[in-house]
Amino acid sequence: MKNILTIDLEEWFHANYHDDVFDNQKSYAVRIIQNTERLLTLFDQYKAQATFFVLGYVAEKHPQLIRNIAAAGHEIASHGYAHQLIYKQTPSEFKKDVSQAKQRVEDIIGTSVKGYRAPSWSITPKSLWAWEILQDLGFVYDASVFPIETYLYGLPTAPRFPYHPKYNGKILKLLEVPSSTVRVLNKNIPFAGGFYFRALPYPVIAQCIKTVNKEGQPAIVYLHPREIDPNQPRLTLSTKENLIHYYGINGCEKKLVHVLKEFEFTSIEKYYGL
Repeated sequence: MKNILTIDLEEWFHANYHDDVFDNQKSYAVRIIQNTERLLTLFDQYKAQATFFVLGYVAEKHPQLIRNIAAAGHEIASHGYAHQLIYKQTPSEFKKDVSQAKQRVEDIIGTSVKGYRAPSWSITPKSLWAWEILQDLGFVYDASVFPIETYLYGLPTAPRFPYHPKYNGKILKLLEVPSSTVRVLNKNIPFAGGFYFRALPYPVIAQCIKTVNKEGQPAIVYLHPREIDPNQPRLTLSTKENLIHYYGINGCEKKLVHVLKEFEFTSIEKYYGL
């Protein structure tokens, strides 16, 4: 069966570990163009289609890059504008950020944007109100929930597979597409993207994808362009944050190629016929 491939299209310096992680950087070197072009080459080589969750900041600075992604047959979705955690915004701030980002991207590609993913999976128990705003803004689906619990994000009570969330006593039309996990000892274990993808051995990742597929569901793999770029500038981070952000960078592209060779991938929009 086909699985789902997603890219959070953001620069090397976009992170949510502490408030001044961006402001303290002295160099804003552009790395996203070359990294994304490399991803597009790989996806074309292995006949993979993906959903690109585009940060409004990136779309504004590099509109032709967004057009190139769309022209290659990939889905364009939204990652918000300024890469801010939802639960650190008010509802009105969040609505302004996402509305601005959606409009920017739609103006560039000339079609409506159906999907949204929050920076750092930041729909948590503190920000469930975001679902209603996303629906009101015309989004068809959200992909911001990670059904685990970490110090930064997570909604551990969420279903593992797509569902229509309930808020204020109403079941919403918005489809929630949570990040993939496998069940081990009655716990949800992540494997399919970011730090988890970089840290786990490839045979473990492949087996986890197959396990999800045996449950009749696609695995959702997610990466950031910076994760195939060992030569990127480095953020000033704590020991823990540095580990999360950079561990396994050197071998990530090779691991991605293994996944593309072994599994078929499509976008969220095409898989669910949205």
